Amino acid sequence: MPELPPYIAPTRYTDPAAALERVQQIYADGLAHLREALHRYVSGETLPRRVRACYPFVRVQTSTASRAAHNAHLSYGFVSGPGRFETTLTRPDLFANYYLAQFTLLLQNHQCELEIGTSTQPIPVHFAFAEQDHSDVNLDAARRMQMRELFDLPDLNAMDDGIANGTYDPGPGQPQPLALFTAPRVDYSLHRLRHYTGTAADHFQNFVLFTNYQFYIDEFVRLGREAMSDPNSEYTAFVEPGNVITRRVGLPPEAGDDAGTPPPRLPQMPAYHLVSDRHSGITMVNIGVGPANAKTITDHVAVLRPHAWLMLGHCAGLRTTQQLGDYVLAHGYVREDHVLDEDLPLWVPIPALAEIQQALEAAVSDVTEMKDLDLKRIMRTGTVASTDNRNWELLPDNRPQRRFSQSRAVALDMESATIAANGFRFRVPYGTLLCVSDKPLHGEIKLPGMANHFYRERVNQHLRIGIRAVELLRQQGAAQLHSRKLRSFAEVAFQ
Repeated sequence: MPELPPYIAPTRYTDPAAALERVQQIYADGLAHLREALHRYVSGETLPRRVRACYPFVRVQTSTASRAAHNAHLSYGFVSGPGRFETTLTRPDLFANYYLAQFTLLLQNHQCELEIGTSTQPIPVHFAFAEQDHSDVNLDAARRMQMRELFDLPDLNAMDDGIANGTYDPGPGQPQPLALFTAPRVDYSLHRLRHYTGTAADHFQNFVLFTNYQFYIDEFVRLGREAMSDPNSEYTAFVEPGNVITRRVGLPPEAGDDAGTPPPRLPQMPAYHLVSDRHSGITMVNIGVGPANAKTITDHVAVLRPHAWLMLGHCAGLRTTQQLGDYVLAHGYVREDHVLDEDLPLWVPIPALAEIQQALEAAVSDVTEMKDLDLKRIMRTGTVASTDNRNWELLPDNRPQRRFSQSRAVALDMESATIAANGFRFRVPYGTLLCVSDKPLHGEIKLPGMANHFYRERVNQHLRIGIRAVELLRQQGAAQLHSRKLRSFAEVAFQ
């Protein structure tokens, strides 16, 4: 038998705050148990038997799918029908407000009880390390290999995306899922985010901007530091890779602010965060070039359940009437990126979301001070094609051009369709606003001098449009943004 933390019996709750407190207790006890044993092992002690701690779970049993009338407008917060539903939970420190909101809606909608207890799903020891704990580097190769005999390691069978993909089918007697992601899947992504972006998941905000050019990041950094020098800014901190935190002028430093260190080199997809209350600020990530990166980052950001993510980047204009610097607001996508073909079949349409589209169009109008016909001259709404072949123009017989023409595409890039499709797949509201930076079909390619002038002229305006769109979306609130368009027939209750 493995060595376990003190047993806490499952308990039923009708108070969401009390339920959350029990989740926090179970998780904290489990982490303390694993960390204490791990530190003994790293110091050279021989452990007599396997050490294990398991995630907390929440369970709901209901005989009705009805929900409270005042919550009828929401697309989440209720189970799809009678039965038993449950999920494992992790990081209640990070997800406290999120869990509290989900618990509250379940209790309101079903007049039921929440059962909180310790699951049978082990917490992998890798996910028990504290943020700055690197004690494993002191282990030699032999003791590192021996860890698998004494501690639980990540189990990929417990963290696939079957629930999100709509392919998960509970076996006889098994509960139906309450959330898109199990606790191990969430923990896996939290660690991947730290690796790829150079910042802890705690700093991510509920509105995320993705870009494929460093120019946008440079401008975001400038605006972020500018906001920190403004005592009236709505943002309270600016976080850069290495968890380097700058507080807004006039605000006192907080514990841990001095723990960050600029990395010797930027991570693969560096993230920057304009922090606001209750994570309502803006995160911006340079995903680099290509659909593989776009899928990788959105696979992991999705577990944070953001209220929206938007793609801001450059594209090839495909129409003779477009000018360099024109904007393209995507209302449809041609998916030739291929990275999601196994998870989301190509016959699944990726619809435009009205709330996002309206916010982006209004933001372009606000920032450019153009309306009606003048606005149409600089912004075109249409289909965006995404490809995994950066040199698509060189393929023989003009085959891609023919397909793009048949699809009525007005622009081409390598990331937008992936980001939108993964937003659809993970029920995260999505949108795309691109800027035409070249027109390869019409002989207008970027030359060094022209490109530098274009970037200086357009990046600032494009980024301010993205930030303005976030401001407009924030005013709508999460309840309106999380559209019923993104929910399947038998949807999970958690947002």
